[in-house]
Amino acid sequence: MSNSEDEDLPQLSSHALAALQEFYAEQKQYTDLGGDDKYNIGIIEENWQLSQFWYTPETALRLAEEAVAAAGEGGSLRFAEHEEIRTASLLSLGTHTEIYSVVACVSAPSVYQKLRELHRDDFSICIFEYDHRFAIYGEEFIFYDYNNPVDLPEKIAAHSFDIVIADPPYLSEECLRKTSETIKYLTRGKILLCTGAVMEEEAAKLLGVKMCKFIPKHTRTLGNEFRCYVNYDSGLDREL
Repeated sequence: MSNSEDEDLPQLSSHALAALQEFYAEQKQYTDLGGDDKYNIGIIEENWQLSQFWYTPETALRLAEEAVAAAGEGGSLRFAEHEEIRTASLLSLGTHTEIYSVVACVSAPSVYQKLRELHRDDFSICIFEYDHRFAIYGEEFIFYDYNNPVDLPEKIAAHSFDIVIADPPYLSEECLRKTSETIKYLTRGKILLCTGAVMEEEAAKLLGVKMCKFIPKHTRTLGNEFRCYVNYDSGLDREL
């Protein structure tokens, strides 16, 4: 290639080159994570521009344990076929029957991470997130944009999750309404919603949930009071 041809090639500015190098370094950081380290809360830093605020480890554990208890009551009868978990009726189950509880974490990565730390082999978990950094979780990561509530991969069947845990990223009627569409599409019945206390009336109207006594905490102090809401008899609504 001649010098004149080299000069015609587009050149990155020093700022663009630095940004690109930072991006690659960040991606390598997450790719290099192994074992349980990648499930540590905070291993992926909060991005305030995406309205990300992580729960404290104590809150994440309490919500994860609640999900295990709620989803495990009866569980889902499922069988493995071609490496996919499919719902099956009792009559059609063969000798390869396994009992799975299936949990969806919608915009609630801290709960997903804590669930994975519990090492439950009888649970299948999906993390629905807009932030592609969470793609480090492989096939359990499902890209999700609340602006397109049911624009989901074909492998995500309607009403296929025993419980849906959701934490809409924004305290707005629009965000809650659209996220509610996703929740109702995914759940077989049980809902655990975490959002601001100011959304109590709207949450009850959209999802039929009620506020619990348990108060979730975040690693950073937020300006709005946060609460949990459920539509079933929950341990979060009992005295601590």
